[in-house]
Amino acid sequence: MGAMSARPNTEAASQQAENNAPHRAGFACFVGRPNAGKSTLTNALVGQKVAITSNRPQTTRHTVRGIVHRPDAQLILVDTPGLHKPRTLLGERLNDVVRTTWAEVDVIGFCLPADQKLGPGDKFIVKELAGIKKTPKIAIITKTDLVEPRALAEQLIAVSALADELGFEWAEIVPVSAVTEEREAGGGSSNKGGGGRGAGQVGLLADLIAPLLPESPPLYPEGDLTDEPEMVMVAELIREAALEGVRDELPHSIAVVVEEMLPREDRPADKPLLDIHANVYIERPSQKGIIIGPKGKRLKDVGTKSRKHIEALLGTPVFLDLHVKVAKDWQRDPKQLRKLGF
Repeated sequence: MGAMSARPNTEAASQQAENNAPHRAGFACFVGRPNAGKSTLTNALVGQKVAITSNRPQTTRHTVRGIVHRPDAQLILVDTPGLHKPRTLLGERLNDVVRTTWAEVDVIGFCLPADQKLGPGDKFIVKELAGIKKTPKIAIITKTDLVEPRALAEQLIAVSALADELGFEWAEIVPVSAVTEEREAGGGSSNKGGGGRGAGQVGLLADLIAPLLPESPPLYPEGDLTDEPEMVMVAELIREAALEGVRDELPHSIAVVVEEMLPREDRPADKPLLDIHANVYIERPSQKGIIIGPKGKRLKDVGTKSRKHIEALLGTPVFLDLHVKVAKDWQRDPKQLRKLGF
C-alpha cells in the first residue's frame, strides 16, 4: 500500500492555532467480515460515494481513502479488503494488505452487523486485532435499523464479552445505521452532524474517533474527499456495475483497467467531454458471453450505469468505451496480478 504521505494544509493549521484547541488528524480503518457494512459506513461518514459497496466478499480491491473534514479534526479512512482465509495468491496478497494497513493506522473500527450472530469469521478477525496492542480499537455495531432494541443489546454484550475473553478492551462500542443516514440525507449527507437519527449516529462515531487521533494539522486540503487516483476510482465504478446481476456466476473474476482518460479535443469550453477507454478482464473465454449479454445488452447497461456514477464523481460529461478481454486465470498469476494493479 505504500507509506501514507501527507500534505500539510498550512492555512487551516494557522487558523486552528488561533483557536488554541489542538487540531487532530490521522488514519482509521474499518475491519470486519465481508458484508459487515464497512464501505457503506465510509460513504456515510464522508458524505459521498467513494468506496464500492457490495454484498459479496472481496469487492473492495483497492485501499480507498475517504476523508472526513471537521473543524477540530481530519479523519482519513482507509478501506481495506475483508480479512479471510486465503485460497488463491490474490487472497494472500489482500490479507497482507490488511495486516500492513492495521499496523499503520491510528484507530481500528471493527464492524459487526446487528442482525447476525457473532460467528467464527468475526472471532478470527477480533483475535487478529487482539494481537495489535497499541492501536485503539472501536467496536461498531452496524445495520441497527434491521433489529429490535433487545437484539441490539444482546449484540453489544456479546462483542464486549469477546474482547474480555481475548484480554483487551474496546475504546468504545457504538451502534450505528449508515443506511438511515443515507436515506435521510437523500444519498449525499453533509458531515455536520445534522439530519435525523441516522446522521446523529454516524456523526457520533466521528465524534468518538476524533479524540483518538494524534495532534496534527490537517493532512489534506479541505476539498479532498479521497486520495485514490481518479483512474482507480473510475475502474472501481465500472467493476461495480459489471458485477451487478452476475455476482453468482462471476464473483471475483472481473478486473477493470482504465487505459486512458483524455479530454476530447475541439470541444467548446462550456461543453467539455472526457473520453475514457477501459478494459474489463475476465478469466475464461466462456465468461465473455455472461458479461456482454444477448446482443451486447448487458455490457451496454454496464456502460450506462457506470457512466452516471463516473460523471457524478468527475463532474463532467463522459464518453465511455468498454472492451471485454480474457486474462487467463489472472487471480493465480503474479505477473498478471501486477499488470492488473494488485
